[in-house]
Amino acid sequence: MANSWWEIQILSDPALEDLIFWRLETFGCRGMSCEVKGNSQLVRAHLPQTQVQLLDLAALSLWLRQDALTVGLPVPVTQWHLIDEEDWASSWKQYWEPQEVGDHLLIYPAWLPVPEPSKRLLLRLDPGAAFGTGTHPTTQLCLEALEMRLGSANEETVVADIGCGSGILSIAAVLLGASKVYGVDIDPLAVRSARSNRSLNRISGDRLVVERGSIERLMKLTDGKPVDGILCNILAEVIIDLIPGMSAIASPKCWGIISGVLLDQAKPIADTLEQHNWVVATLWKRQDWCCFNIRR
Repeated sequence: MANSWWEIQILSDPALEDLIFWRLETFGCRGMSCEVKGNSQLVRAHLPQTQVQLLDLAALSLWLRQDALTVGLPVPVTQWHLIDEEDWASSWKQYWEPQEVGDHLLIYPAWLPVPEPSKRLLLRLDPGAAFGTGTHPTTQLCLEALEMRLGSANEETVVADIGCGSGILSIAAVLLGASKVYGVDIDPLAVRSARSNRSLNRISGDRLVVERGSIERLMKLTDGKPVDGILCNILAEVIIDLIPGMSAIASPKCWGIISGVLLDQAKPIADTLEQHNWVVATLWKRQDWCCFNIRR
């Protein structure tokens, strides 16, 4: 049994109780309970931290919202946090195995012995508290798309990774041939994790620059020079706000790989991209998620 669990709390109209319990059960939750809070109800549910990632929880929140709107009831308030977080860093590692992604990458847990040399590019990773282990569909889609983009690059390519998390996409970009990568994240824990993984993969700080911040920080790091490729694997709501900034740092022939988007959220993302002179070249799908391959 995992030592760390997500506790999900949902404050809602009491009439939503059955619908919420059905949704949580479908999601894989256990140990569900309900208590009255004034004119509302508070539903609590738990599931192992190893079972889902932050994007999955965000998707659950969206589904609960849509369920309420469908039956004409007020939208519930959903939040989550980890219980026994101090044990998480060591307890979850037993569940994570090496994983081949695409045609060239091998995502390998840092705490395992270094494997025998192979034709695959070894990407060692210890994500810590940051998002990005290579197991989530959005990360896999981004890695496969990145492999396709950089595999055909014949000249120096500068890439920006917005919301770099553990640094997995930034490091993969370097391994696949990008001449320079800038990774930024607003979470200081993510920055620390990405820098640690940079060292783990023996990549210099000159080739992979990792800093705290967002688009504005990227502009300073690049001295206003446009980039050739953009990576962004975060939540859809945030991506929409970032698209104008992405356009500002993009070269005339820039490409982009965008994920963290549920299929139901694809249209507003596509519409916003087109409004800012991006072309959606392909839209890849996996489970409930999609990945945009875009270009200027």
